Amino acid sequence: MMHCFRIPSARYRHLLVFLLSAILIGLFSLVHCQWEPLHRWNRAFGDTALVLLALALTLGPLAVLFPRVRGWVVWRRQVGIWAMVWALAHLAVILHAWVEWNLIRLFGFEYSPMFRRYIMHQHGFGLANAVGILALVFGLLLMLSSSDRAVRWLTPTVWQQLHRGAVVFWWLVVVHVGYFLFIHFLDVRRPMLEPNPLQWPFVILLVGVFLLRSAAFVRQWRSRATSGQ
Repeated sequence: MMHCFRIPSARYRHLLVFLLSAILIGLFSLVHCQWEPLHRWNRAFGDTALVLLALALTLGPLAVLFPRVRGWVVWRRQVGIWAMVWALAHLAVILHAWVEWNLIRLFGFEYSPMFRRYIMHQHGFGLANAVGILALVFGLLLMLSSSDRAVRWLTPTVWQQLHRGAVVFWWLVVVHVGYFLFIHFLDVRRPMLEPNPLQWPFVILLVGVFLLRSAAFVRQWRSRATSGQ
């Protein structure tokens, strides 16, 4: 069934997704208002990127499960691109204001005056950030190939194979975010903080994406099995 409303042009879709992003960033900055500006905006950008990525990954499954919303799939490109924009903003805040462009600190190393060299200070922090950077590599490949020109250059078959990597991108992001939501602040060397209020929303989002994608997979599998009989 055709969608019952006119889909905006790509330019207006970018504008609308940007406005949605601005609202999300504002809301998340309020959630994290108890933190100093560095962590407040770093988290707001990262949380917004996560929500947009989850949305991009659910538009396809929603179209499979509910044909009436099939027209919404065209939003996936703009939503995914802006997810990467805010993920890069998240990284930029960390590099500039937290590790001050001393990249080795990003992986959990701190300089020790006693040993006169950098030593591993935060093992989980370093591993989680390594996973996050790997996720960004996947995300950049997807973002840079999110255009009609890229589809023509790569050919549709190769382009589709590449963009199936969005699932890998998602799970790497889940590991990265999950560590900082549930594990990082349990370090005995740190003051015990109140649990992050976004822990349960994160779990609900994760389960929701998994269930939607699983249901769409089963629907497609049954449809192909039936048509093959």
